[in-house]
Amino acid sequence: MEVFSPYQKNITKKIGKTFEISHWKDWKWQIKHRIRDIDTFEKISGIHFETQKRTKIEETISEFPMSITPYYLSLIDKDNYENDPIFIQSFPSPSELVVHKCEMTDPLAEDKDSPVPYLMHRYPDRVLLHVSNVCSMYCRHCTRKRKVGEVDSIPDKEVLQKGIDYIRQTKQIRDVLLSGGDPLMLSNDYLEWILSEIRAIPHVEIIRIGSRVPAVLPYRITKELISMLKKFHPLWLNTHFNHPREITASSKEALRLLADAGIPLGNQSVLLAGVNDCPKIIRKLCHKLVQNRVRPYYLYQCDLSRGLSHFRTPVGKGIEIIESMIGHTSGLAVPTYVIDSPGGGGKIPIMPNYLISWSTNKVVLRNYEGVITTYKEPDSYEPIFCDRNCDDCDLQLNLEEGIERASIGIEKLLSDANRTIALVPEDNERYSRRNQ
Repeated sequence: MEVFSPYQKNITKKIGKTFEISHWKDWKWQIKHRIRDIDTFEKISGIHFETQKRTKIEETISEFPMSITPYYLSLIDKDNYENDPIFIQSFPSPSELVVHKCEMTDPLAEDKDSPVPYLMHRYPDRVLLHVSNVCSMYCRHCTRKRKVGEVDSIPDKEVLQKGIDYIRQTKQIRDVLLSGGDPLMLSNDYLEWILSEIRAIPHVEIIRIGSRVPAVLPYRITKELISMLKKFHPLWLNTHFNHPREITASSKEALRLLADAGIPLGNQSVLLAGVNDCPKIIRKLCHKLVQNRVRPYYLYQCDLSRGLSHFRTPVGKGIEIIESMIGHTSGLAVPTYVIDSPGGGGKIPIMPNYLISWSTNKVVLRNYEGVITTYKEPDSYEPIFCDRNCDDCDLQLNLEEGIERASIGIEKLLSDANRTIALVPEDNERYSRRNQ
């Protein structure tokens, strides 16, 4: 049974006068009572700001709006809030008003790679469909501040249909990512319509959803939502946890429901100064994720979006973190550290250097302990001659699904893949009569 803290009960009383467990766990109640102004935040959290700081915070909110779910607010350590990773990620900071020359409104050039509204086609075989500008919480480090938070809007079917038609007409697209905003902020019915339209396209192999709700609004992961999502396998979901303290009993339950439904889970963290820029924090986060059947996928260097300079770390900090993990923990728990290159070049993986030198037939390597070793390459490597005529290739280029080899003899009767129920000699008189 889930235990509600006195702090959570107090929050609910201040919002709704009486405390009901059904209120707290109702995701629509959480959305309705998001904290959007300083007065409400001070009233509910018990944290108060001096006049000068309050003025600067109000200026920030006028530029970059605030929205915090009561659930996420309840995780704030109010006795040390200025250093609290939950507070830093969710509450506006005057530092957001400091904009450097290198910062951009659209640092990843997403709008330039948009052949139709709400769709981005950057990589050859996959697209991002921007299905909503609505988020349950406005993360202060969001790379899409130009869209999310400025206008709460959901594109209608007519608009999204243009993106879906583009996917249908572009045969090389095999992977569609639903993003936002947060796709799970859509109603079940609307999300089901989007998924059904995409799943009906023959060349789309997988659909992915990017969502922060398991971390900031875990009650959105309802049995009704799960029942609907299960219709559209293979369906993947990448979520967004940045700190171990975001993994609570409620978020674990949300992740369990998703994983039990057969939805593979990944996590995309952002490296944030003052939040998780520490090898021990990232390692603990990744261990907790793996415990909950979530594969650490990416660790992002913070983008060059406007007002995020106070969140950015040197690239060396990210390499240090990855260096502290490779070899020191399971490879399954090590994310890929990437820079999403400014100007729209896509994700570039950044790794510590383990290749020290190489010659024509030998490479010199180091391991995580600093041990230096060599790998002997073949003295003679002659690849199979290829005439580049892929259509008529009779070498390795048979990419069809493998077919289980034919069973013979008694093996036919033992094999579950073979429907033979009896072996009959060729000269069986009874079978000869049947044939006549």
